[in-house]
Amino acid sequence: MSTSSSIAQALTGIRTRIEASARAAGRPASGVDLVAVSKFHPQASVIAALEAGQRLFGENRVQEAAAKFPALRTRWPDLRLHIIGGLQTNKALEAVRIADMIESLDRPALSDALARAADRAGRLPGLLVQVNTGDEGQKSGVRLEEADAFINASLERFGPAVVRGLMCIPPHDRDPTPHFRTLATMAHRHGLDVVSMGMSADFERAIACGATLVRVGSAIFGARPATPQTAPNGT
Repeated sequence: MSTSSSIAQALTGIRTRIEASARAAGRPASGVDLVAVSKFHPQASVIAALEAGQRLFGENRVQEAAAKFPALRTRWPDLRLHIIGGLQTNKALEAVRIADMIESLDRPALSDALARAADRAGRLPGLLVQVNTGDEGQKSGVRLEEADAFINASLERFGPAVVRGLMCIPPHDRDPTPHFRTLATMAHRHGLDVVSMGMSADFERAIACGATLVRVGSAIFGARPATPQTAPNGT
């Protein structure tokens, strides 16, 4: 687990790089938000990031997010939580209850589950459509050939105040730049403002292509533990 000082230093470094990348792209740094991905890292690491001024976090697993974040909102009411991993329909209600944004809307069955969950919870977080820009068979995300129709259907169902933008995870063994450009172009075509793309290894290239959210984990928190570490003491 990273120490509080190393997390604070890492956040400062990442923010500096985001600002420089945005300036190089002729964009205001305020147009790019950092999502600190705390998957498998303990609540103590999240607290260290909060104390260093970070307020936006991403978690892949709903159960892990539920164990870490709700209690922290009492002290940090401006904390924001994004669910960024593939979402099972049976986790939709819990995700709707705890998240400020769900970045992985990718199929009609999940749309149905989220709509039902919203009725029960009385709220619906912002949604991003996840696009499988590499058309990888084992990866979450709507396939490219189906993406435009699914985005249109999602906008018609939930409205632009809820469906805020798009997200992608490019293939790890390919140049991500064409995938970033594809996603940004698609978002522009649909009039969507939020483009979530880029991780620790490539977020600067994503910013150059128009990212408004970058998801950075290991560059902030260090190497990811093999199993979730959810409690303050790491147990």
